[in-house]
Amino acid sequence: MPDIKSFYIGQSEEYIKKFTEDDVESYARITGDYNYMHMDEEKAKKSFFKGRIVHGQLVGGLISALLGMKLPGGGNIYLKQSLEFIKPVRINELIKAKVIITEINEKKKVLILDTFCLNEQEEIVLRGKAEVLVLK
Repeated sequence: MPDIKSFYIGQSEEYIKKFTEDDVESYARITGDYNYMHMDEEKAKKSFFKGRIVHGQLVGGLISALLGMKLPGGGNIYLKQSLEFIKPVRINELIKAKVIITEINEKKKVLILDTFCLNEQEEIVLRGKAEVLVLK
């Protein structure tokens, strides 16, 4: 596990995932969120979104995967996350999550990162900020 001094401002990582029908159904089973916007195409077509969308928190989970697996990686503590949902994500849409270190507090061993998810057109669908405690 890297030391806090091994990180730098501007350091970034990405992760790409396509959200499938199975992903949405699994998330609904796990969380209990069966909102028709996510589960019922006919009702969702009549809604603001004009069709089904992926749960926003499921999309935000890509940020957790990036922080836990790549930057800063396993064994660190995810302290805080803000999320702003900008655009809907559709089932079978390819999404790229990205995190960028914007601040490093060496004394507290905390990284501050800008967090984003982008669609295939490189439009931001979700953005926020994260704080991670680096344990080494």
